[in-house]
Amino acid sequence: MTSVRAGDMTAHTISEDVAAAAASQDDDSSLKASDTQGARDDLRHFEQNHQNDPNLPAEKLAAVHNALARDDAKEIAETDALLNEDSPYEEVRAAVRNTDGGEYANTVRAWILGMFFVTIGAGLNMFLSMRNPAITFQAIIIQLLVYPIGCLWARIVPMKKFTTFGLEWTFSPGPFTIKEHTVITLMANVTFGYAYSTDALLALQGKPFYDKNLGWGFSLLFTLSSQLIGISFAGVFRRFLVWPAAMLWPAQFSSTTLFYALHDRGDSSTVNANGWRISRYSWFCLAALAMFIYYWFPGVIFQGLAVFSFPTWIRPNDVVVNQLFGGFSGLSLLPITFDWTYVTAYLGNPLLAPSHAHINTLIGLCCFMIIPIIGITYSGALWSKYLPLVTSQVYDNRQKAFKVNNILGPGFTFDEKKYKEYSPLFLTPALALNYGLSFAALMATLVHTGLYHGKEIWHRFRSSRNQEPDVHLKLMKKYDEAPDWWYGALFLVSLALGLTTVLAFDSQLPWWGFFVSLLLAVVFMIPSSMILAVSNIVISLNIISAFLAGFMIPGRPIGVMIFKVFSVITLGQAQTYSGDLKLGHYMKIPPKVTFWCQVIPTIWAVFVQIAVMNWTLGNIEGACDNKQKDHFTCPNGRAFFSSSIVWGVIGPRRMFGAGSMYSYFNFFWLGGVSLPIIFYLLVHKAGVKFFRHFNAPIMFGSMAWLPPATPLSFSSWAIVGLVFNKWIHKRWNGWWVTYNYITASALDAGLILSTVIIFFAITFPGVPIPKWWGNVAVQDTLDASYAAILKTVSGNGTFGPTTW
Repeated sequence: MTSVRAGDMTAHTISEDVAAAAASQDDDSSLKASDTQGARDDLRHFEQNHQNDPNLPAEKLAAVHNALARDDAKEIAETDALLNEDSPYEEVRAAVRNTDGGEYANTVRAWILGMFFVTIGAGLNMFLSMRNPAITFQAIIIQLLVYPIGCLWARIVPMKKFTTFGLEWTFSPGPFTIKEHTVITLMANVTFGYAYSTDALLALQGKPFYDKNLGWGFSLLFTLSSQLIGISFAGVFRRFLVWPAAMLWPAQFSSTTLFYALHDRGDSSTVNANGWRISRYSWFCLAALAMFIYYWFPGVIFQGLAVFSFPTWIRPNDVVVNQLFGGFSGLSLLPITFDWTYVTAYLGNPLLAPSHAHINTLIGLCCFMIIPIIGITYSGALWSKYLPLVTSQVYDNRQKAFKVNNILGPGFTFDEKKYKEYSPLFLTPALALNYGLSFAALMATLVHTGLYHGKEIWHRFRSSRNQEPDVHLKLMKKYDEAPDWWYGALFLVSLALGLTTVLAFDSQLPWWGFFVSLLLAVVFMIPSSMILAVSNIVISLNIISAFLAGFMIPGRPIGVMIFKVFSVITLGQAQTYSGDLKLGHYMKIPPKVTFWCQVIPTIWAVFVQIAVMNWTLGNIEGACDNKQKDHFTCPNGRAFFSSSIVWGVIGPRRMFGAGSMYSYFNFFWLGGVSLPIIFYLLVHKAGVKFFRHFNAPIMFGSMAWLPPATPLSFSSWAIVGLVFNKWIHKRWNGWWVTYNYITASALDAGLILSTVIIFFAITFPGVPIPKWWGNVAVQDTLDASYAAILKTVSGNGTFGPTTW
């Protein structure tokens, strides 16, 4: 097999490569019939499984189809060989090598460094997540920090060997390898995001909230079970989500290119990079340094660069101008930002997502958010003239934030009389649409997957590891696979821990509710993860889980919280672990090593995070209080508490049931079913190929973060992504192949490092930022103050229905 370096490939069609290969073959060479039939079967499976692949160029699928149609033995064999030699996806070829260096991965050094950084990172992230504003240390920081430490270790630690119980080992096996680096990064990936269950635990234990401490046992069992079930699901479903070549997992490309850049930093060789000769390592350092310096401007010096809504600066008190062009609570019809945090905050780095994801997101933003919000607001529907356009805050009929305590009786129960005396709950137009689009996204995900990938899923279920040709799967076959029974045993253990959590403590969640929460995650596991794997767009159960729990166990807000955690984080962790399995797959980490470097750090991080959380609650005075002097206000716990009251006490029936204010939003369920069917019929029955790349789950699901996001983040994300992955990719393909993904890593790394320095140097100690027009006057608008409202009530007046 030819050795090809990641990023050193130019774009060729399969048909061109086949022609070249055919020219180099002797006409008299013969092909064995058995080999030809095997190649033919491979191509048939490839064509079948990639018919609806949005990332595969049409000409490559056509080349496979033509080879099968002509049934020429030589052409079939050569086409199959090309698919076996490297990935059919240019994105993968640019970011991942088609070779395995055979370096050692599972070393004592990797485990010591990995567990050290897991302890520091997990504990620090848990501690800082309880503060407002919060900051999160991401795994890329460890990916950068551990490299010089690992190299220094290799230099100074002796290579002395020890024998323990007959097993030979050493603290320093030699040079710090790329696979050791990957193993450490995998450990960081699965643990650096604080456990989602801690948000519910803060809502449960925080004194301003439920103030109900069920003890360390409950906290540990709850967190362990909710974290580990996701690993078991990722392992069970890896034949659908990890092994197939079509499951790209684009988020991993920044990590793979950074690994290669760091470990081959002296290599400046490039092929057709449009005249650029700088090495990827040097380019990474320059771009990261530039971003590190640049972010001080939108972050500190001139904060108006972040939301560059200049029409609102010109007309700061004009309601309509602020509604249409504002970037804080408006529609950002002129989406201008010079702040990379706004571009990447919700949908990730746009350089990693494929162009079809950018286009579908723009369509969804315009058709299902901006235009409907304008229609709802200026028609006065849903009392929207009395509300801001875009915010996740819920309101009462006095245009104030809805106070859940005003409708609660003893023991956090719903008080009907107080509710009637107070106010109905009003949603802003964007938030109401967010709920509706969440309903549509889930239904569209199921229908789309069934229509476009149903046969493919069944084929992969039957074929196990014997899938269509893919060089990375072929290279991984030399390593023993982690047995399915490992994942099965992990599932049974974590299931037992989860059942103990809900049955042995006052959880308000019945046993059958626990199983329903897991069933919900299982149902959406393959469909939502396939969407994520091909588009980098996350489909979450955040809304539907609380919605269903509110219907199933009304009046049990704590039970609603626990149900939401088990469903949302089981799916979320399974998606995260599947992506990490793909990273291990790309970097050729033995699957058994990947299993243990996911499971053991996850278990350890749970103990670290629960210990840090309990220490903070017990030792920081006034922790979680809204006026805590050091800003340890537990913002995530507060949001979880409010959500549990809304869904568990008021309940979805009063919000979306028959006769309610938002009952018509239930039609979004039907819309989610209908749109994928319409697209499918247009492509496969009417033959309108234009709609081949239209993806209903992305159109609906990408809106899941809007609000708290604003249209500015989404439109800027899509525009930047199209500039790099459409325009630059097409016009300067050599540069894109060589530098696109390392640029993504550099921009993220520089931003994160700059953010951390600013946080500890300025934000945490309370150092004042410069007071000038660019930081003060630009914030003095109706948009920035969330006051761009068409109608206001005066004095003790109210708006809305007279009865509810």
